[in-house]
Amino acid sequence: MQIASVIVDVAAMQTDREFDYKVPEKWEGIVQPGMRVIVPFGPRKLQGFVTALKSESTVKNLKAIVEPMDLLPVLNEELLNLADWLTETTLCFKVSAYQAMLPAAMKAKYEKVFHVRDEAVSAGLADLFGRREEVTWKEAEKAGKLNRLRQEVKDGRIELIYKVKSKGKKKSIRMIGTRLSTEELKVQSEALPANAQKQKDVLNYWIHADESFISAKELMEQTGAKNATLKSLIDKDILVEREQEMYRDPYEDRRFERTDPLPLTAEQQEAIAPILSAIEEKRHQTFLLYGVTGSGKTEVYLQSIQRVMEEGKEAIVLVPEISLTPQMVSRFKARFGDDVAVLHSGLSIGEKYDEWRKIQRKEVKVVVGARSAVFAPFENLGLIIIDEEHETSYKQEENPRYHARETAIRRASFYNCPVILGSATPSLESFARAKKGVYQLLTLPKRMNNQSLPEVGIVDMREELRDGNRSMFSRALFEKLTDRLEKGEQTVLFLNRRGHSSFIMCRDCGYVAGCPHCDISLTYHRHSHRMKCHYCGFEEPVPSVCPECGGEHIRYFGTGTQKVEEELAKLLPHARVIRMDVDTTSRKGAHERLLDQFKEGKADILLGTQMIAKGLDFPNITLVGVLSADTMLHLPDFRSAEKTFQLLTQVSGRAGRHHLQGEVIIQTYTPEHYSIQLAAKQDYDQFYQQEMRIRKFGSYPPFYYLALVTVSHENVLKATKVTENITQYLQSRLSDEAIILGPAASPIPRINDRYRYQCLIKYKREPQLTDMLKTVMEHYTRQQKDKHLQVSIDVNPFMMM
Repeated sequence: MQIASVIVDVAAMQTDREFDYKVPEKWEGIVQPGMRVIVPFGPRKLQGFVTALKSESTVKNLKAIVEPMDLLPVLNEELLNLADWLTETTLCFKVSAYQAMLPAAMKAKYEKVFHVRDEAVSAGLADLFGRREEVTWKEAEKAGKLNRLRQEVKDGRIELIYKVKSKGKKKSIRMIGTRLSTEELKVQSEALPANAQKQKDVLNYWIHADESFISAKELMEQTGAKNATLKSLIDKDILVEREQEMYRDPYEDRRFERTDPLPLTAEQQEAIAPILSAIEEKRHQTFLLYGVTGSGKTEVYLQSIQRVMEEGKEAIVLVPEISLTPQMVSRFKARFGDDVAVLHSGLSIGEKYDEWRKIQRKEVKVVVGARSAVFAPFENLGLIIIDEEHETSYKQEENPRYHARETAIRRASFYNCPVILGSATPSLESFARAKKGVYQLLTLPKRMNNQSLPEVGIVDMREELRDGNRSMFSRALFEKLTDRLEKGEQTVLFLNRRGHSSFIMCRDCGYVAGCPHCDISLTYHRHSHRMKCHYCGFEEPVPSVCPECGGEHIRYFGTGTQKVEEELAKLLPHARVIRMDVDTTSRKGAHERLLDQFKEGKADILLGTQMIAKGLDFPNITLVGVLSADTMLHLPDFRSAEKTFQLLTQVSGRAGRHHLQGEVIIQTYTPEHYSIQLAAKQDYDQFYQQEMRIRKFGSYPPFYYLALVTVSHENVLKATKVTENITQYLQSRLSDEAIILGPAASPIPRINDRYRYQCLIKYKREPQLTDMLKTVMEHYTRQQKDKHLQVSIDVNPFMMM
């Protein structure tokens, strides 16, 4: 007898273990580890993942697997092991780790169906069922028959079945063909009556056609026939039809011009040599490729991948979601053609599913994608590249809270292959590791074609105000903007919005409109003239008078892209502006369309937020203006200076990348801050020295590791009490070297009517910490009777809010 160990699809502490199921004889040899199966679990049928097969079990009465959901394993042995590691390091449930590795289309949907067991359905339900044996829960609810059905289920006349459905539908296409020879087709054509001209046309097409099957759509286009014509020929057994599976290709209507490897500069050759030798020697090593913006990192990636493919192996390239611009994708598609699959959030569920299946079927050799592409189901990896490795979007903020960088290094060690981390502004943690020799540092200190870095000017906006300039454009920026318009050159205007939103305030009494369920101000949305909470979704219209004092001087503060666009239209009415923000790029393909228009010179100014800071490479951009450099500096986050420096350096790097000299203007209210001063000089090394001193003084990474425990509850006293208990428990068991801060209210103390408290642990070496945190989780999720209590733990957090 074969027995399968199965992890069921319930993310809860009680079910986070393997359950044994009998493998029915007919499925023996088919069911394998890494496959999804449907299993009975209590009254329900659920999806589960097979983790192992064995021949005996300690459980007496084993239930049997209902059926497999896959023909081949969806998780290979290495990914199953990786899930064990994720569960350990991020303290998540095993099933959450499996789901993170699979496309959304493979998550199960459960549909509840009432099935008639007894032929005689009671009178009151005959109209609901009619002649059918099954009715969905939704239909029954609509008809108001749930109570009646409940009784029937109790009496055993009807049963409630949970049907497991996968969201991923394979896309298929209707193909038409013929099995008859040319001679037979001619005979059939002559036998048709004279008025069946359309049928004759179709047969005539087949008499002269080369292919044996063609899509119905194309056949109708070629012959002008209607569906009825094809149907009658199929009924006469002259033509046959079949369904053929096809991939949804998000790039099918784009042709990529093939590119050839470019000759490398001496510096690029020096940087790529150690990578190529690691590939050839099948050696696991992590490289930090530190190169200024525009120094040709992408070409180093492309040629390293080329070598990996020559060895018959595969490569994964991760890029931050924001910079997964069509430009980045086309560079890889143009070099490697159909060997590339692309995974990112702009694709539909079906498109992602198809790209994932291409990888699983070994039809591609390279994957380019955002964070989750690190789990691409390759089995012969030769290289993993993480571009812009400092980006915080590589860290997932919900379970499993993994970091793509650590996950990539873990996978690469299994395959004995190198990892390349690339950045113009590496994260402090990575740069410190490279300095210590944990990673090997490779540098590209100069731009391609020795183009000098753009000149950067810092404008103190406080001075502008004193001199009576109340506009959002400083005089220096406005002059340069006008100059570029006259010369016909392009400008990028960047609005740093992170942690900075438009809010509503009464000028008479200082009242700020806040969310009634969260301790945070409401964000004003101009296009709908409503105020919205970005944490719980609460929204209301803007009041005409102040709810506190009845004053009429309600004003909104904070600058949005729309407001900048309006001001530009007033000041420079003839300038053509393209605005890129969440509102203008929400439709599929909008991102690409807007960038193409800018590339073709249909606009003079590109105005945008985060999404235009990276990866853009247009020859005609000679001016970059940063409208608000310091909105992130004042967030309660120890990384705020680092994030500001990285962002300003990135955005400055968009100017003057080709033969025209570039210029950058940074507008700020804190021009003396070192992160702004050093970003202007693009002096990463100096910034690194200064920031490391501050981190050491404050006991922050990379000198310490962090773990953050957040407790939330509707009752503020309960939240503080539990946080206090956890803090005391950890204090009594951790070494004296660990620093425990808390309990303290979170920076956003209430979200969705739940109070939030936290405890921060800073530590260097605490071998027992993971076990302790696990114990805390188990205690508060298993033994506590309080359903409203939530405890979440983030190891190495990036969001401190």
